[in-house]
Amino acid sequence: MPRMTSSEAFVETLASYGVTDVFGIVGSAFMDALDIFPAAGIRFIPTVHEQGSAHMADGYARVSGRHGVCIGQNGPGITNFVTAIAAAYWAHSPVVAITPETGSNTMGLGGFQETEQLPIFSKITKYQAHVSGPGRMAEFTARAFDMAMAERGPTQLNIPRDYFYGDVDLPVPQPQVIERGAGGSKSLDNAARLLAEAEFPVILSGGGVIMGDAVKECVELAEYLSAPVVNSYLHNDSFPASHKLWCGPLGYQGSKAGMRLISKADVVLALGTRLGPFGTLPQHGMDYWPKDAKIIQVDVDYRKIGLVKKIAVGICGDAGESASALLERVKNREQIACLKNRDARLEEIASEKQVWESELNGWSEETDEWSQLVSKEDAGMLHPRQVLRELEKATPSNAAISTDIGNICSVSNSYLRFDEPRSFFAAMSFGNCGYAFPTVMGVKAASPQRPAIAYVGDGAWAMSMGEILTCVRENIAVTPVVFNNRQWGAEKKNQVDFYGRRFEGVNLDNPSWAGIAKSMGAEGIVVDHLDMVGDALREACEAQNEGKTTVVEVMCTRELGDPFRRDALSKPVRHLDKYKSFV
Repeated sequence: MPRMTSSEAFVETLASYGVTDVFGIVGSAFMDALDIFPAAGIRFIPTVHEQGSAHMADGYARVSGRHGVCIGQNGPGITNFVTAIAAAYWAHSPVVAITPETGSNTMGLGGFQETEQLPIFSKITKYQAHVSGPGRMAEFTARAFDMAMAERGPTQLNIPRDYFYGDVDLPVPQPQVIERGAGGSKSLDNAARLLAEAEFPVILSGGGVIMGDAVKECVELAEYLSAPVVNSYLHNDSFPASHKLWCGPLGYQGSKAGMRLISKADVVLALGTRLGPFGTLPQHGMDYWPKDAKIIQVDVDYRKIGLVKKIAVGICGDAGESASALLERVKNREQIACLKNRDARLEEIASEKQVWESELNGWSEETDEWSQLVSKEDAGMLHPRQVLRELEKATPSNAAISTDIGNICSVSNSYLRFDEPRSFFAAMSFGNCGYAFPTVMGVKAASPQRPAIAYVGDGAWAMSMGEILTCVRENIAVTPVVFNNRQWGAEKKNQVDFYGRRFEGVNLDNPSWAGIAKSMGAEGIVVDHLDMVGDALREACEAQNEGKTTVVEVMCTRELGDPFRRDALSKPVRHLDKYKSFV
């Protein structure tokens, strides 16, 4: 066994696991290891804020299917990871958060930059490794990386800072590859029987299809059954949008075609999805989830099967392996009901999609009273839906797009279509602001050949725009599209609908975002005419080839889409006299 220091053991293990990029902010706690990163072929990408580092690691992992890695200084540097690691948890991203800790000999004394770092991450990581001594550095490092892949989620590698020093004799670990199967044979048989008996099967293609590289298997099963396929919420890239069986995403501002079609299902194959509760709520005035349909749920995590929806069959297996096994079993059955009405179903799919596209084409502005009022006040500014449609048309076919949380970004769910998996990176169910920009930077770092675009509202942009400096300093060229409507739109919609248009904390007085971008060394374009939208996006994406980040600032009206949290709000009740007028 070779003689090495524990820092060398740590770095050699990173290299063994294929790590080539680490995001973070320099700190004395891990400087002994950082010093030898270049010799191991590891690029350290210094960021403006540790939250941005972890978001970048998230985007890096989601687009590449490999580990995303972030590191920071013990104490405040590590606590800055929390929001982004929680987002990675709900995105099932194999992020490894390396968290140097205060020295082992002074723990509990309240020293400089000390806090207990394991409890903070205990509910938002899949596994936590605490290095108990220099001799176990490589072991625990390897385990954190293995578990991130095996559990499909972020892990924490906690290292007392003094354990980066010391001589050890040990082998460098190699990655473990755990093969996943198709699921139990009885469950697969029962599921195949339900699919064969179904007259109107619908496939719900989820994030597990993307993470399992199973789009091909999903397409093959869908084509054999001629089953319409809908995307689970914020997984618009889980089935190719150009395919005739694709019907669009469910959830907030999703596809009416997909919702109408799944409402007719007698069997739903939920492939690689936990069936998150927010992603199946009523939308567009439709309570579309089929109440009497038999649900077959496939997920690699048995704890998620049957958790949200009552299911007929649960299959704990890999999405691709399960889809292939189901196809083989269905083909071997003598009677397949859905093949008898194939033509009629295909006609219905095509018709519903055409109706929805026509509606989107004509849906140039919101028609509620508030939106009509502010549209008149904001004369000359751009309607968000028109902008989103023009962006859709101008987006390069191989682009990677991230979206932040917020009203306009959420409305984009109606317009974002992809033919390739690992192309769409949303904040998922953690829903934190400031997500999209640093995440798409991580995407770009992992896939520098792809155009990288972030949709960001003006409120979320103010949280994350500091990372423009990282783009410029580290030559990570991306295109943030900033929707400047001068408000926190999602929350303002709640105040319009529930709180008598009493606007507290939602109006924003913004500077020129494009101007700030230029002052930070990037490019900036202000878009205030509809015919500028497509050209601005194309110009900005072309500039990425020259290493230039361009902020496209779109001046939008203050009109608003449907309320984002209709499920969580109700008309206010006031009992005290001084508050009774606030109803």
